[in-house]
Amino acid sequence: MSGAHTHALYVHGHSPIHTLAPQCKLAAQILLVLAIVATPREAFWAFGVYAGMVAALVIVARIPAGFVLRRMVFEVPFVLFAVLLPFFGGGERTEVLGLSLSVEGLWGAWNILAKATLGVAISIVVAATTTMPEFLRGFEALHMPRVLTSISSFMIRYFDVLADEMRRMKVARESRGYDPRWIWQARAVAASAGALFIRGYERGERVYLSMLSRGYTGSMPRSAEAPATATTWAAALAVPAVAGLVMAVAWVTR
Repeated sequence: MSGAHTHALYVHGHSPIHTLAPQCKLAAQILLVLAIVATPREAFWAFGVYAGMVAALVIVARIPAGFVLRRMVFEVPFVLFAVLLPFFGGGERTEVLGLSLSVEGLWGAWNILAKATLGVAISIVVAATTTMPEFLRGFEALHMPRVLTSISSFMIRYFDVLADEMRRMKVARESRGYDPRWIWQARAVAASAGALFIRGYERGERVYLSMLSRGYTGSMPRSAEAPATATTWAAALAVPAVAGLVMAVAWVTR
């Protein structure tokens, strides 16, 4: 897989977060999200601090605010679920703008919205500053089984190949005058999907045999990159450390 391979969420740049070792960013992301999730929902001030920290990360990473907001659309299903909780929750009820809402449902909605929004925003920052090859190298440095990183690398690489094959087959259908618009016209699409599966399987076999002839032993060779330094780890873990302190204070002052 080419080292230049990126993804739709990646924003090319040279910010301090871009240059951090990927394993440091992944570890920091996991710890930061855990601290946010473990924070009591009643500590409104703590979530304000977390929001400020995430905003600071966006600024340091030099990610356009519009880019982050567009990617936050991923959260819409969680928002819809949270909005319904106050209406269908049980227990004590309260009046809000003439509506009878569940108190526990309101707390649950706030808890989901606050923590899910922050978690998604953090994930967007990490994804926007890390390429796919860096993700895989980071997981490998964190001792993820190499067989899983190898499978993931092939999956990422050939997802684009299959998507390109699908586009060519679509153009071939339309150039022959077939442009299905109704459900009963889906037979050609189903046949194309079957053909795509067979062609993908056969291509995978050819690639695998080619790799075996070149000495492949079941795992990709390790990267020759130098390991992350103590300074890099300290810089990456500073943010989750602050979040952990905020979480601890929130529990003590609850």
